[in-house]
Amino acid sequence: MKKILFPIFLLILFSANVHGNPGKDLVTAARDQIGKTILYDPSYKVLGYPNGDAAMDRGVCTDVIIRALRSALDLDLQKSVHEDMALHFSEYPQQWGLTSPDKNIDHRRVPNLRTFFRRKGWSLDISGTAAEYRAGDIVTCIVPPHLPHIMMVSDKKNGHGVPLVIHNIGAGAQEENRLFEFELTGHYRITGIVQATGP
Repeated sequence: MKKILFPIFLLILFSANVHGNPGKDLVTAARDQIGKTILYDPSYKVLGYPNGDAAMDRGVCTDVIIRALRSALDLDLQKSVHEDMALHFSEYPQQWGLTSPDKNIDHRRVPNLRTFFRRKGWSLDISGTAAEYRAGDIVTCIVPPHLPHIMMVSDKKNGHGVPLVIHNIGAGAQEENRLFEFELTGHYRITGIVQATGP
C-alpha cells in the first residue's frame, strides 16, 4: 500500500504547485506594493544581480510587474530577460543604441518585457471585451503621446464589470479603473510556472 500511495502523493503535491493561471498570487503580490512604492522614479540604477531591485519606495511601471513575479512565482525577470537577451540580442528592440545586454535596465523596459513574454508563449489576443481579462494578466499600452506602459489586471472590478489594474503611472503603485483608458498594445497570461512548496 505504501508503494502505491507515495507516488500518488507526490503527483498531487506537484500538480498543486503548477499554476496554469497563478492570477491570485500575482494580484496579491502586486497589491502588496501599494503604500510601499510611493514614488515614480525612472532614473537608471546599478542593481545587484540576480534579483536586483530598486528601493521599494520607488520605481516605474515595470517594477510593479518585476516585484510581483518575483514574490508570487519566484520568477526573476532580471535574470530571465538578461539570459534570453544574451543569447538572442537581435530579437529584442534596438532603440536604445546598445550593442549588448545591460542587466541593470533591460528588464525594466516595457518593449523588452513584451518581447520576452511573447518569446515565452504568453501572448494573448488584445480584446475590448472586459471578460477576456483575468486577474493576474499583464497588459501593455501606450500613454500619449508615446510612452510604453505596463499594468497588472486586478481581481477587483468597477461597477460595469471591467477589471481594475495595479500599476505605477506616476504616483507610486496604485489600483485604478484604467484598463481601457489607453490604447492596448499587448495582453499576456503567465502559464507553466512551477512554484516552490516551501520547506
